[in-house]
Amino acid sequence: MAKAEDFLYRGRVARLATVDSSGRPLVLPICYAFDGGSLFTPLDEKPKSVAPRQLKRVRNIQSNPHVAVVVDHYSEDWSQLGYVIVNGEADVLEAGEEHSRAVALLREKYPQYRSMNLEQRPIIRIRVTKIVTWGRLE
Repeated sequence: MAKAEDFLYRGRVARLATVDSSGRPLVLPICYAFDGGSLFTPLDEKPKSVAPRQLKRVRNIQSNPHVAVVVDHYSEDWSQLGYVIVNGEADVLEAGEEHSRAVALLREKYPQYRSMNLEQRPIIRIRVTKIVTWGRLE
């Protein structure tokens, strides 16, 4: 499991899968930080068509908190392929100690977040319940 956790720490982009109350899936790319037990992804300042709380991913999480995240490595040399799938339960943090810690982790990993006002933005927390791995994780 140490290789999977290291792979999650190092990963730069992932895909978050949510499902709405009718069973329709939504998959979208995310930036994230991992703390060993949870993944955090902000509803950042990049342009959105609706308010953060009205985003489809947030509404899906509110109706069904079970999510999946995949972090993968692709190479034309298929002997180098690998991925980690995280299954978890998601919620949205608005403030508090864990929100502040998530902001710090995200800013440490992504310089782009250092100039964004993440303190005022919701952050999706995904508590890891299961990790599945495949391939090369180095």
